[in-house]
Amino acid sequence: MRERFSRSLRIVYFLEVGLVLLVAPWTNFWDRNFFVEANSLVEAVLTMHAVRGGVSGVGLLNLVAGVVEFFRLLGRREPRAVR
Repeated sequence: MRERFSRSLRIVYFLEVGLVLLVAPWTNFWDRNFFVEANSLVEAVLTMHAVRGGVSGVGLLNLVAGVVEFFRLLGRREPRAVR
């Protein structure tokens, strides 16, 4: 039971992080945060489309990992008690 709960939390984590990393680089939040506004060099790097695409790619990998773990959890059967 404990392992199943742990795996469920991991699945939720993968899906949540994946969704945030997939979407966040393309929002206004990405353009207007402390790190971007602090230094012009950091701003130039973080606003490049290649960097945004890379971060979104990592998010997509997290989403795929979450879906794979979900199906592995569904396919796993609990051991039956011996009578």
